[in-house]
Amino acid sequence: MVAERKNIILQSLHHRPFLADVFWLDNQTPKPVILFCHGFKGFKDWGAYDLVARYFAQQGFVFVKFNFSHNGTTIDNPYEFTDLEAFGNNNMSKELDDAGVVIDWICGGKFDPGMQNTNPSQIYIMGHSRGGGIAILKAREDNRVRKVAVWASVNEYGKYWKNDEMERIRRDGVIYVPNTRTGQQMPVYWQLYENYYANLHRLYIPDAVKNLKVPLLIVHGTDDETVPVSNALEMHRWNKESILYLIEGSNHNFGARHPWQQPVLPADLQKACEATVNFLRQQK
Repeated sequence: MVAERKNIILQSLHHRPFLADVFWLDNQTPKPVILFCHGFKGFKDWGAYDLVARYFAQQGFVFVKFNFSHNGTTIDNPYEFTDLEAFGNNNMSKELDDAGVVIDWICGGKFDPGMQNTNPSQIYIMGHSRGGGIAILKAREDNRVRKVAVWASVNEYGKYWKNDEMERIRRDGVIYVPNTRTGQQMPVYWQLYENYYANLHRLYIPDAVKNLKVPLLIVHGTDDETVPVSNALEMHRWNKESILYLIEGSNHNFGARHPWQQPVLPADLQKACEATVNFLRQQK
């Protein structure tokens, strides 16, 4: 039976606590650890992510998912975007630092399931959408990460920023991104763009993909309406050693939505999970 602990409080390097969940089979057998990074306007409890976590735990992994410290949720309410000021002040450097905090926690001897269930020499990282880019960047900069798998991942952040949006945010200091699910207008402040261009050496995904020293799995739906499948095809060309797994007809969330009230994974998300397990089990 899968054991789980939810809403464990960790402290970011940027003065905000954030929450993590851990799922595992409590059988005293050391297991590889998977760290999962959610995407833009996402959070650890979105949609079917608990089902995803239980699936990987059943397959013999310790699965850790967490909220980025500035994703707009709070310790008291991890299920809604109640702190839009934090959301507006998020950036990719902060997200990379948050992932590092979680890896430090996993490797630091105080990890929640107990070290008897964890093999800290086998840390894998996964990410969806914008979180896929974070996973790739963290795998490039942290040699504790042994494999990386991305789902519907962007392959460069700057390419999605339109010239008219850049002019508006440079002029006004903020633009607002609609959340169609909640109806909220979510701010993005100029600092995100400043931080990106000041830290291109750390945040430029194409360079990270080309220079990865660990195996890479790229999973993408051919009908992704948010991040075109061309992103996956380009990354596969940049890294000839990568494994490309396309899911025919699948959308950005592999059939999932929020809230997800079914007891099983959507079929396309199940395929993404199975492909990822197969990849992580390979000896290379």
